[in-house]
Amino acid sequence: MSDILSRRGFLGATTGLAAAAAFRVPAGPPEAPAVHIRPPAKPVIVASGNGLRGVERAGQLIATGSDTLDAIIEGVKIQELDPTDMSVGYGGLPNEDGVIQLDASCMHGPTRRAGAVGALENIKTPSVVAKYVLLYTDHILLVGEGAKRFALSYGFQEEDLMTEQTRQRWLSWRANRSGRDDWLDVSGEHEMVARPHGTININAVNARGEISSVTTTSGLAWKIPGRVGDSPIVGAGQYCDNDVGAAGSTGRGEANIKACGAFLTVENMRRGMSPTDAALETLRRVVATTEGRLLNERGRPTFGLNFYALNKNGEFGAASMYPSSFSAFHGETAAVHDTAHLFEGR
Repeated sequence: MSDILSRRGFLGATTGLAAAAAFRVPAGPPEAPAVHIRPPAKPVIVASGNGLRGVERAGQLIATGSDTLDAIIEGVKIQELDPTDMSVGYGGLPNEDGVIQLDASCMHGPTRRAGAVGALENIKTPSVVAKYVLLYTDHILLVGEGAKRFALSYGFQEEDLMTEQTRQRWLSWRANRSGRDDWLDVSGEHEMVARPHGTININAVNARGEISSVTTTSGLAWKIPGRVGDSPIVGAGQYCDNDVGAAGSTGRGEANIKACGAFLTVENMRRGMSPTDAALETLRRVVATTEGRLLNERGRPTFGLNFYALNKNGEFGAASMYPSSFSAFHGETAAVHDTAHLFEGR
């Protein structure tokens, strides 16, 4: 009996060893499938329609060796420092209290780092402050008074961001808020736009396949003080993955935040979609999750939202709810293009 047991034990042991050998897990992590992506021969930059000067500037800088993030921040600074541009930075449109609060975020693909600021007051270039958050802190998002103190500690100058043009626009809005409350209707020489908003997003890839993205804005005009839209939210206002590509947005921030639109667009590209198709697919998700109160009688959104995207090999595109435009630098020239769009009309 003991011999039989021994033989059984031996057979069981050898069978177990054979099974273990057949299903042995290799030491260390499994190797990922090799993916060969050829970066563009020259810089490719894509941006919102108001970013024509920005993509041209960024393209010139990248061509001479500048880092992609440094270059695109120099691009958006053109708008941030332009007092005639009421959508971002200096001269941006204020909140309902007449205070300009700025938002920005950025990502640097090679280092996989991000930085952002929200509700920043009295600093002209929030995109640069966001880059400093990326460079010098273990945080990603600083807001309000803390963001301003951080900027001042690095030598940024506190300045009045209101221009006479934006002040008059705010006064005109304030005087005409409603004929049904205690405020009188006051006619003004400035055309009234109920809720203007504007943002600039720029994304870039260089010949080494290094990707970065940045978005900056003064947000929705006449907003409730402290309101922050999608621009400083990493994954919404902009997102980049150095293995895949980058995307950013302009338009109704509240709708984009709920869809994590920039992140979703990059993930769509990861699944093999072109930048344009990836952006269109994200817009379809936004429409599907939009509240009924924000849809018209045809079931279409009553707001605008645009996405701009590029991938690691230099393909680029953009899509919007309704017909719009975007800027791109490809090769050695900058130009404005029409976006793909879901719906006709406005």
